[in-house]
Amino acid sequence: MNKGELVDIIAQKAGVTKKDADTILMAIVDAIVETVSEGDKVTLVGFGSFEARNRQAREGRNPKTNEKMQIPATRVPAFSAGKAFKERIHESL
Repeated sequence: MNKGELVDIIAQKAGVTKKDADTILMAIVDAIVETVSEGDKVTLVGFGSFEARNRQAREGRNPKTNEKMQIPATRVPAFSAGKAFKERIHESL
């Protein structure tokens, strides 16, 4: 599913126009990105949590030359699925 298809489903389920659904979706995404980038966690009960996690520095290899290289520490976005989301996916097996 791409963004356009998601907007169509939101518009249908919420009974709003596609333009309004797109505006709402982008506002939600922007709010999540802004909040997580500031170091806070966003939790949507039943769906999951978005947060920033610290990744430690580590040794890696350059795939072209196979030389060892140091990969610096960084912060990465992370998502953890909620219990209801996990159960729903498990049921579909």
